[in-house]
Amino acid sequence: MTAFRQSAEGLVKLASESLPERRLSERLVEHLRMTTGITPSQSERRSWDRSVPVLANDLVDAGLGAVEMMVEYQLPLTSKRADVVLAGVDRRTGGDAYVVVELKQWSQADLYEDDQKLVLVGGMSQPKLHPLLQVQGYCEYIADFAAVLGGDQEAIGGVAYLHNAADLDVRDLYDLVHDDRSRMFTKTRRGAFLEYLQDRFAPRPGAEAADRLLTTAVRPSKQLLKLAAAEIKDREQFKLLAEQRLAYELVLHDVEQARRSNSKEVVIVSGGPGSGKSVIALALLGELTRQGRTAFHATGSRSFTQTMRRYVGKGSKRVQSLFKYFNDFAKTEPNEFEVLICDEAHRIRENSSNRFTRRSDRTGRRQVDELIAAARVPVFLLDEHQVVRPGELGTVADIRKHAESLGLRVHEVSLDAQFRCGGSRTYENWVLGLLGLGGRTPEEWTGDDHFEVTLADSPHDLEALLRTKRDSGYSARMTAGFCWKWSNPKNEALVPDVRIGDWERPWNVKDERAVGDAPPSALWATEPGGFGQVGCVFTAQGFEYDWNGVIIGPDLVARDGKLVTVRSASKDPALTKKVSDAEADRLIRNSYKVLLTRGMVGTAIYAVDPETQRYFATMIDQPQTIAE
Repeated sequence: MTAFRQSAEGLVKLASESLPERRLSERLVEHLRMTTGITPSQSERRSWDRSVPVLANDLVDAGLGAVEMMVEYQLPLTSKRADVVLAGVDRRTGGDAYVVVELKQWSQADLYEDDQKLVLVGGMSQPKLHPLLQVQGYCEYIADFAAVLGGDQEAIGGVAYLHNAADLDVRDLYDLVHDDRSRMFTKTRRGAFLEYLQDRFAPRPGAEAADRLLTTAVRPSKQLLKLAAAEIKDREQFKLLAEQRLAYELVLHDVEQARRSNSKEVVIVSGGPGSGKSVIALALLGELTRQGRTAFHATGSRSFTQTMRRYVGKGSKRVQSLFKYFNDFAKTEPNEFEVLICDEAHRIRENSSNRFTRRSDRTGRRQVDELIAAARVPVFLLDEHQVVRPGELGTVADIRKHAESLGLRVHEVSLDAQFRCGGSRTYENWVLGLLGLGGRTPEEWTGDDHFEVTLADSPHDLEALLRTKRDSGYSARMTAGFCWKWSNPKNEALVPDVRIGDWERPWNVKDERAVGDAPPSALWATEPGGFGQVGCVFTAQGFEYDWNGVIIGPDLVARDGKLVTVRSASKDPALTKKVSDAEADRLIRNSYKVLLTRGMVGTAIYAVDPETQRYFATMIDQPQTIAE
């Protein structure tokens, strides 16, 4: 964890500096640049100069000038920052005391349409989260992950301080104050705020308490694990079969073995689409949390992680916090957790740096090394044929090689059974052969009792077929190769970029904000409103639906009796000049492998290129169309 820290007295002196370069806001800018690579906006700088000194002066006036102020405190394993965390000595017990303070410059605010969780602030058009809910979330998160607090929710208090507002200007907001652990104060109640601080802190230095919080180990608390276990157990929907159960039991065995012998084990679980990798991951997370083990689930996919948080966490922010991204562990201490479950591990990248990472933090350390180092038992679940982006390096051989170079024992389990694609291993093998993957060659599809393959005559027929299936109670989605531009919304509406003759539809939403009835990108595959858009590989990967419609774009065409890739027809911005033709070919084929294997009941296909459409007609025995 990081923060800009000073005693309250020290911050009062900084705030009185006349030289611009020594001003408080400039010190904070330099701190954030050095620790996060972020350059704060001018509005954020002004808010620091206007709010932080107010809190520092209040502490000094309360006789608590030695209390430590940790400004822009970064929460463990996340980029979120709390405005200020106060650290000092508990007046009653003599132990460490902490208070999170959310500073608001609002001068007026009302409940938004009588919703106690949302507020409408004067001068702003969009509602904001109630500041008490914001600060309560910070307190719970810190208590859950800062080991020094041991999960004790009473060990840290929260305050929303609206220092520019009078009581009458925000009177409706007080309805959410229920206990002494989360309080709200205004300029009208400044005296009450000073009394609150004096009741919480002794007039003694808080530097040591701040040291302990900033250097504490990061791990889920027992209370959080108990909550997560209940949440995940209540949502168990699958039984582990055969190799799935083997992988599950092997991980649990290795966890116990690592604990007893103070050793480290690596488990690799590989399998095709629908083979149950994510089922294993969730079953493990549930069981490990029930045992009180420190475990996290991580992926390299925003859509997948957001969906896990939404549906497994079911609205519980605390449970959602167990679902992380691969690049969240770059600064984790070695073996800080017992288990790290790396789902969709084929999306592991060369390193965790991105364009926002400052130069001094670009260590060159491999991401697979960070993930292996983070836990006693790192578990990798992957499908090598789902590598669809340049820089994705997650393969069984690479993970095994790196683990063995560290002298670690590696257990590997291959999942043979297929549970997506209607349990049809025949269909997955047909797709692999069609695309020339896995050493297979194309073969005619002759049918399977467990799975249906259909060739549509046009995009109109494809969509009509999927709509008919949806109206019959099936889930259905349509996807396409990345062969059309992807525009930003115009006039609060999606642009119909995917155009084939007189048929046109928009891609799914690009980011995390819904556009009209179209859900955010991460929820396209699971929310009903996703039917009206064409999904891309990035939003479809990791998900499943009953009926799967796939538009084969001009980047994959049939020539001389086989499918070949046409790099120039792709609109994927990641296929830059740095990507070789061979790698581009592999990525395009893998992308279609992902798209073609999302269905659980059936897949409908349409190819834009006429020769390719004729080729598919020869490869699918007795192709069905919507007319049938």
